[in-house]
Amino acid sequence: MHNKSIEEVLKHHTDSWMAIDGVEGTGIGLFKDKPCIKIFSSKKVEKFKSIIPSTVDGYPVIIEETGIFHALDQQ
Repeated sequence: MHNKSIEEVLKHHTDSWMAIDGVEGTGIGLFKDKPCIKIFSSKKVEKFKSIIPSTVDGYPVIIEETGIFHALDQQ
């Protein structure tokens, strides 16, 4: 059982994760059909294994190498 909602956990940690070089974004996803925290990275996942824990407040943290995010031109 979790003490905090996954949204609360994500909100609490996103700023510190986004301050890490190579972290492009965060979100909520599924891992083995259960909610997880997703960290999107422009660098190799191994770089973050010693910095970002594999679970936070009971939720699994999954790091995905996605490359750099770019905003689309809205016209």
